[in-house]
Amino acid sequence: MQMANELRVLTSARGIAAWFVVLYHVRLAAAPTLGPDLVGLFAYGYLAVDFFFMLSGFVIWLNYVDRLRAQGIAGIPVFLRRRLARIYPLHFAMLCCAMLFVAGNWLTGRGIPAGYPLAELPYHLLLIQNWGFTEHLSWNDPAWSISCEFAAYLLFPLLVLTIDWRKLPAAALVAIAAALILLLHGLMAAADATRLGSDIPRFGLLRGATQFVVGSIICALWLRWRDRAAAAGSAAFVVCLGAFLLFLSGGSETLLMPIAFAGLLLTLALAAEHPFNPLRSKLVHYLGEISYATYMVHFLLFVAFKLAFVSDVQDIGPRLLAAFLGLTLLASAGLYHFVERPAQRWLNGRGPRGVHRDSTISINAAVN
Repeated sequence: MQMANELRVLTSARGIAAWFVVLYHVRLAAAPTLGPDLVGLFAYGYLAVDFFFMLSGFVIWLNYVDRLRAQGIAGIPVFLRRRLARIYPLHFAMLCCAMLFVAGNWLTGRGIPAGYPLAELPYHLLLIQNWGFTEHLSWNDPAWSISCEFAAYLLFPLLVLTIDWRKLPAAALVAIAAALILLLHGLMAAADATRLGSDIPRFGLLRGATQFVVGSIICALWLRWRDRAAAAGSAAFVVCLGAFLLFLSGGSETLLMPIAFAGLLLTLALAAEHPFNPLRSKLVHYLGEISYATYMVHFLLFVAFKLAFVSDVQDIGPRLLAAFLGLTLLASAGLYHFVERPAQRWLNGRGPRGVHRDSTISINAAVN
């Protein structure tokens, strides 16, 4: 079994999810073009972030559990440095773009636009803005999830050094994952939060941490079941489909969608070596490779695009919609090749000699 093929499929899935987030943010402005059915579908695009959190837990566990358990506490600084090298440069670049936008408005006498509170800027620079320090999304809105991802990275070594999922029975792993999902659902339900996207400044950190850990458990199950992929994959697909159908029938989103995503993630991983799997294609895989840039650039780019080209923000029209989506794709590729990857290589290259490089098979976590 070639591990690269396994992770290639998950990278592709991440790319598709990133574009659901893009379409979620543009759906209302493009409603006359998309039509009510697509607008209704993309209204659930925020759920792609929950899939991101699980996928991140899966991949980080797969790539780092052995290293951290072997190196112990001494390996934690290297782990954190490499993860920050992955997520921070692009976050900082987009934050600088937002600061330039605010400065331009202020210098031209238009004042500081709404959604860019200067008092909260230090939290964004430190990547802790969604740790309970703010009440609303601001600056580059999608970066709230990167803040939660950073928190998960800080907790991950503790998880690894405390417990090894591979030593627990499969039934126990399933029970722990179910308990975490029930915890998330229970805490949100107690606050009358019926959607996973409800009150992100309040629930985002909980949402990210629990699903990150669930993703790590899914990875442990995949490692155990990948040699009997057909049977385990079929069972995982039934769980995914059943939870999704119950959700469509009016069931609880906060309970059923995490279950559906857990089943989906395990299904995708177990089906990764299928010769006709469309997620193995080069084009879809490339969309996954640049998906972090897509996720981070699209929101601010849409703000700038509307200011420059859109006269009616309730109807940007098919041509302008196509232009924006194409521009987002080009910006994603440019940022990936000329900012994200060079910065990551530079920062990783400044570490101690002999540090194990991240394998080329690893999937970098991206997350709304």
